[in-house]
Formats: sequence, structure tokens, C-alpha cells
Amino acid sequence: MDKMELKNKVAIITGAGAGIGEATVKLFAENGVKVICNSLSKSALRVANEINNTGGEAIFVQADVSKEKEAKKIIDEAIENFGEIHILFNNAGIVLGGSIDTISTEDWDKTMAVNVRGIYLVSKYAIPYLKRSRGIIINNSSSVAFTGVKNRAAYTASKGAVLSLTRAMAADYIDDGIRVNAICPGTTDTPSLAKRLSKFDNPEKARKDFIARQKMARLGKPEEIAEGVLFLVKNEFTTGASLSIDGGMTM
Repeated sequence: MDKMELKNKVAIITGAGAGIGEATVKLFAENGVKVICNSLSKSALRVANEINNTGGEAIFVQADVSKEKEAKKIIDEAIENFGEIHILFNNAGIVLGGSIDTISTEDWDKTMAVNVRGIYLVSKYAIPYLKRSRGIIINNSSSVAFTGVKNRAAYTASKGAVLSLTRAMAADYIDDGIRVNAICPGTTDTPSLAKRLSKFDNPEKARKDFIARQKMARLGKPEEIAEGVLFLVKNEFTTGASLSIDGGMTM
């Protein structure tokens, strides 16, 4: 797809209130895409308003992707407002720390519910419409799906599941003309990261430690990850793939 072909396409972005989700919404809107901005809180309402105030088309849907009725609501409102769906970016996710023996069962289950079940539920209700449009799904996995990092057992397991699920989905729907790919970011400078760093005894040292994981010696920018998402949308010979944008973290 070139820029003109993206114009008036309809995209759902979950977790659109900040960071990678917000950057992707704005990049899509710049390319003429109509966007459905989802978030658990009302954070994505601001993003949708910014799009509408600058000449784009956006709606906000507040929903918890891990709950079936709410996941379905995202799809229902997209269809009610725009009549079709061409792109789904399953971006919503959470990062809860801990190793196997320190993370609570509650936090383990919550991580899997949002990061994996959320993709299952939103995709489940989007796929009938994506079959009609021969559309595209991008799932947000992570560089940790390829390399272990400390104190991230549940998150790493969930993102490994997302990567494998992406390949399964690509195989299941290739005959329907639906392409399914994964974006695998490295550590990205987002409000979510800032919030996690603030909980360390020495946030400045923690930030330096996070930077050190990338061989390029810096954090990724949300806009750089969004550009990768757009590439996976536009490149029509790509399915079942994982695109690492990680500053050399998995090199």
C-alpha cells in the first residue's frame, strides 16, 4: 500500500493512550487512516481529540481488552462508526515485574489476560470483518521474546506467546488474504517506562541499566516503533514475520 491506498482505511489501535500506541495512531492518521483509539482509562480520548482537531477522523473506545464483552465493544463501535475494518494493531499490554518465585499468581494471571488473552479476544471479533477487507493484523510482541531479561518472567512468557500466536494466526488466515505480523520493540522511552523507573530506589541508575541493554546505547522512540508498524501494514509480501526494532538488543 502506498500513501494514497491507506487513505480512508480503518484501523483499530489498542492501548492508544500513550507511547507506541499514540505514536502509531498519529502516524496512521497522517497517512489518511481513520482510527479507533482504545485504552483502558480515558487516556486515548485526548489522542482521538487531537486527531479530530487536526483534520483526521478518530473515535475513542474505552475498554479492557482482557474482558470479552469489552473487546467485542471495540469492534462493534468501529463497525457502527466506519462500517469496515482494514487494520488491527494489538498493542495493549502491561509489564509487571518478578521472577517465577517472586511474582504473585494474580500478577501472572493479569499479565497473561491483557497481553495474550486480549489479542485473542480483539482479533476473534475483528477477523470476520478483516476477512471481508483482506486486512492486516500486527501484534505487539517484544525483543524479550528472543532474549531473556531479569525480573520479567510473566512478561517474557506472554510476549513469547504473542510471537508464536502471530505465526499461528498467519497460517490460519493466509487463505483469507489476512496478513498477520509481529513488531518486536526493544526498550522504548514511553510514559510506561518512566512510571516503572520511578519505582526503583535509584531511577537514574535504572534508566542507564535499561539503556545498556541496547547495543546502540539508547532507548527507542515510540515514533520509530510506529514506523515499523506502518511498514508491516504496507509491505504486502510479509506475513508470519517478526520485525525487531530494538537498537541491537537481540543482535
